[in-house]
Amino acid sequence: MAQTSPASSKTGTRLITLGTSGGPNPRDRRAQSSNLLVVNDALYVIDAGDGVSRRLAKAGINIREIGTIFITHHHDDHTAGLGTLMSVGWDQQRTKPVNVYGPPRTEELVKAAVQYFTISAEIRIADGGRTVPISQVFLGHDVGTGIVYQDTNIKVTAVENSHYDFHKGSDSGKHKSYSYRFETPHRVIVFTGDTGVSDAVNELAKDADLLVTETASFEDRKQRFISTGQWQAMTPAEQEGITRQATQGHMGLEVVWKMAARANVKTLVLSHLTARADGSDDYTEWADEVKKHFSGQVLIAKDLMEF
Repeated sequence: MAQTSPASSKTGTRLITLGTSGGPNPRDRRAQSSNLLVVNDALYVIDAGDGVSRRLAKAGINIREIGTIFITHHHDDHTAGLGTLMSVGWDQQRTKPVNVYGPPRTEELVKAAVQYFTISAEIRIADGGRTVPISQVFLGHDVGTGIVYQDTNIKVTAVENSHYDFHKGSDSGKHKSYSYRFETPHRVIVFTGDTGVSDAVNELAKDADLLVTETASFEDRKQRFISTGQWQAMTPAEQEGITRQATQGHMGLEVVWKMAARANVKTLVLSHLTARADGSDDYTEWADEVKKHFSGQVLIAKDLMEF
């Protein structure tokens, strides 16, 4: 059963959905993409969208204890909170390395975040509260696909998904987006990240206990653009580009239920939710539509739910 509650010390494997909104625009009721896996009290963060540090605080998590972070891809709704998350850990006397794993350019991203907070860190060192430079604590790692991480709690496998497959010209193949499979002693949890149709992700998700998917609606997104005037401000080429990105690089409901059914997953968690056109936060009809085609359990994620 999913529940909304502060985290408490337990053995086993727990998933806490920290941020469940699709981006890039901020929303009042949901933070942007981030999840926390707690395996035998070891903490693993998957993506770090805006609001991740506040959600961790709300969940009662000691940010100083977070030492391993995984990034699916480098869109800002999955990374904008990374620098703040790292800086807060350092401010709280984190001295052991924090390792951030992700597609190529993750090392570059971490170095840029460290640079952004270096001025603040220098001042705090001058204040007398810290002595270890922030650059010595945070390390970014560019990883490929296959098994990208393993310790006594988890084995992490990555595949490249289709989020950027529509890129053309000099951008084709330049950027990478990953989906991750976490195998723990207790459960298998798969995070699609952002993707379109993908045989690789279908295989990655096979027989998973939990499949956490992005869940997108281009029609809702377009209507939101129109209501704010953003659509009208775009050139025809930009409108065509965002349409291609939204329909080819993301998962609509049909893609979601087909993936869950083919992979034979036990429970499907709908997350990274596109803002509704009417401004509501009710996704019941989306879940009902998926349930027509997928016989497993279907849950709608909210921030700070525990699975």
